[in-house]
This record gives sequence, C-alpha cells and structure tokens, in this order.
Amino acid sequence: MRAIKIFCLATLLGGFGAASADNHEEETITLDNLADTFGWDFDATPISAEKVADGLYVLFGVGGNIGVSVGEDGVLVVDDQFPQVMGKIEDAIEKIGGNGIDYAVNTHWHFDHAEGNISLGPKGTKIVAHVTAREDMAAGGIVNLVIAKYKQQPYPEDALPKLTYEDRMTLYFNDTAIDLKHYGIAHTRGDSAVFFRKQNAVHLGDVFNNSGYPFVDVDSGGGIDGMISFCQKTLDEIGPEGIIIPGHGPVTDSAALERYIFMLRSVRDRVAKMIDEGKSLDEVVAAKPTGEFDQIYGPESASLGFVNRVYTSLVKNKQIQTLALH
Repeated sequence: MRAIKIFCLATLLGGFGAASADNHEEETITLDNLADTFGWDFDATPISAEKVADGLYVLFGVGGNIGVSVGEDGVLVVDDQFPQVMGKIEDAIEKIGGNGIDYAVNTHWHFDHAEGNISLGPKGTKIVAHVTAREDMAAGGIVNLVIAKYKQQPYPEDALPKLTYEDRMTLYFNDTAIDLKHYGIAHTRGDSAVFFRKQNAVHLGDVFNNSGYPFVDVDSGGGIDGMISFCQKTLDEIGPEGIIIPGHGPVTDSAALERYIFMLRSVRDRVAKMIDEGKSLDEVVAAKPTGEFDQIYGPESASLGFVNRVYTSLVKNKQIQTLALH
C-alpha cells in the first residue's frame, strides 16, 4: 500500500509540477483528477473487511479506513469513503452481520472520509461529527495538498451531521460506550478520536496516518503542535494495549502510535530550530529533517508536503504569537 501511495504521489508531482501550488494559487483539481492520479477505481476496487475485535471491524477500499461496530443495536460506522462505493460498503457490512447503517461518525470533514454522507444522509443514517467539521462540510473550501489544491464542494443539508459536539460525546451502542473526543486542532480544526471502550480500540482518522507521513491541513486550521498533542492524549487515554485504527494504512497498536509521536516531535523540533536560525522553507526542505524516518514512512518527497506543512504551521504560530504581543 505504501509503495502504491509513493508511486501515485510521484505521478501527481510530475503531472502538476512541484511548484504548481505556488505558481497557480487559484488553480484547483477535480475529484476525477485525484482519482486518476491516485489510482482510485470506484468500480474495480473491492471493499475488504478485517475483524479487529468482537463486534468491531475495519473496511478498506477507496479513501479512509472505515470502522464498523456491528451488534444488536445495529451498525455504526466511523467514516464512510465515497457514495460511488456505498453499495459495496453496504454489501461488506451485510457479510459481517449488519443490515444498513444506523450511525455514521465523521472523524473530520475531508472528502475521502466523509463524502459517503451524500449517500447515507438521505437514507436516514444519523451523522455525527465535531461542530467545526460540520461547519467546514457546510461551507466547503480548498483543501491545499501543497502539490495541488482540491476544491471540496459544500455538502447538501441532508448529508451534514445532525448530531455535533464540542469537547466530548458518548454514544451507548452495541453493548459498549463509544466516546468521541476532540483534543483541539490537529490534522484539521475539527478532528475526532472515536474510542470503542469494550474493545479498547480507537479510530483516529487522519490524525494518525499508518501508510506514510501525515498531511497537516494548515489551511483549514490544522497544526503540527496540535497533532502531536492530540496523538499523545489519545495514547494516554487508550493505554499500552490499545487497538489503533488509522485514517489510512493497516490497523496497528499503541507502540506504533508511540513511535509516530516520536517522529512527529523529532521533525517538529528540527524544523523549529531551523526557523529560529532564519532558514527559508526551501532551505529547511533541502536539509531533509525527516532523515532516518524515511526508511519507515517512505521518502518525504512523496508525501503531501509534510515538511512544508510543519514549517508553515510553525511560522503561522509564530506570527500569531507576535501579533498577540502587540
């Protein structure tokens, strides 16, 4: 999966040019462009299921990983990919004992995790998300992928979350407490960690990417410091024996999340030091602050501008702090 991702991102870099985001500020790409570039085939890609604990599964297909709780109360999913594959998602849920989708929790507002709302909402599925995730879905906007920009259209009213929360929320469903927690800005400004208490599992959405370096959506309120804090608070909550469901990549454990936090902190500190030394973005990127982590997460050059987003996030924080002092 990681090799495929690296190939696709290299293709995207080649197709749009490494400087396209700088030279064409208003130029955006379509979902069809992204699908072609990333090799997404809505028709041919199967939806596969993995059981991670009794009553809890993960579905893999096109887009973000889908957590699925199946039991006497029905079916609750965490994230829902795209309407183009919803029929296959529902078929996969039926094979693991479900029938329809009663609740859909969106970990954040991005299209590859929440666009399935467009199919589920009109069917009566109750959609749940952080209040700012709903605001962003309703408004739409540009998702700045650094190497290209994608214009996410506003979702229709029946595809928006009807249940929202600010700090925390608990659903009692299928004989377990399902806790939604928002620890502040991270991947975006409206991320949710979704804890399944009986299974000691958590779905982190794109706050935790287990298929390469993460994308920090600074333009929609995300930040590297918040991402580190969000992950650490989740790890503290789930403990050393937790089941960790990432936004992308294979299901893993608390030890992998701990290693991920170490990587985030290390890269963040290296970039911050170079900023303090007055280095430009180009100089920071050229210094390769991801260093030894590339052998684990893949070449940083094939990421969605990880070092760029770390740099941009830290510079933005410094600017805010400077304004606050004046």
